[in-house]
Amino acid sequence: MNRDPRLRRVVIGVDTHKHVHVAVALDDIGGRLDAQSFPADKAGYEQLLDRAASFGAKRFVFAIEGTGSYGAGLTSAVRRRDIGVIEVLRTDRRDRRLRGKSDTIDAENAARAALNGTATSVPKTNDGTVEMLRQIKVAKDVAVKARTAAMVTLKAVIVTASPELREQLQPLSKVALIERCAGLRPGSVDTVTAATKHTLRAIARRWQHLNDEIKTHEVLLIELTGTLAPQLVEAFGIGADTAAEVLIVAGDNIDRVRSEPAWARLCGVAPIPASSGMTNRHRLNRGGHRQANAALYRAVIVRMQHHQPTRGYVARRTSEGKTKAEIIRCLKRLLAREIWALLRPLRSTNAAT
Repeated sequence: MNRDPRLRRVVIGVDTHKHVHVAVALDDIGGRLDAQSFPADKAGYEQLLDRAASFGAKRFVFAIEGTGSYGAGLTSAVRRRDIGVIEVLRTDRRDRRLRGKSDTIDAENAARAALNGTATSVPKTNDGTVEMLRQIKVAKDVAVKARTAAMVTLKAVIVTASPELREQLQPLSKVALIERCAGLRPGSVDTVTAATKHTLRAIARRWQHLNDEIKTHEVLLIELTGTLAPQLVEAFGIGADTAAEVLIVAGDNIDRVRSEPAWARLCGVAPIPASSGMTNRHRLNRGGHRQANAALYRAVIVRMQHHQPTRGYVARRTSEGKTKAEIIRCLKRLLAREIWALLRPLRSTNAAT
């Protein structure tokens, strides 16, 4: 007896690229139904969705690689049609060595990962306040790197400057150095000293411009994080920058993170066994979001220096024989748990909508 094709589930795996997306459709027992390429634009998304609907399945799911990059547009289009979508990671290297690599193979692997339950992650949405935070954070981080590079270059130029210029500038503090260099008057650039002054002035003014830009980004981050999660910003050692980082990891649809242990693993602070025999040691999972892990580390270091309950915890654990690295691991895990509790209002809001 043949099965009614309308009752089957169809999984469409998509390997995303800048200009073209490759899709492979599988039925609910893993048989390939179709494999096609579509343009990576609005018209191509509609063609892919219409093709998926033409199979006549009772329900179907998209398994998409790169939902936060080249697949972001397709993911949004799929969601607008109220279709399920799953984020798929790249195939492991061993499988690629055995089966080879092509866009069609990658798309089929994505579909099979969703079909067999290996891939279950719900991708982040990109249409809310958290996405605004992410965009501003990108601009700020780039400006911070450029400002640091400008200062390093400025000091390198001073090292090779003429003795009289170098001896005037080297003893100055960072702020005084920037102000002095920004006010230099090289005059006609017809000597090495004049050229050096011209270079120092240009780099110092660039540093000032970048510093003003960073302050503008910080004001926006404070406003947005304070509006979205004031309870998070007010926690000790968690400022607007750290709050923005953890909110970006959570996404606008924070309910996609199903539990507090899952949140800890996402932040890279879930302990895993790291010993055998009579010893009983653990280490942090090397997976997870590295920026979120770094943000937790910065907050923990601030608390270890200035937060009395944390300092008492460090003293107690030190007396028990724990190393500093082990104590920091424990504190990062506790902080992740605290942040998860502080994000409860956002989870309640998403659940209500």
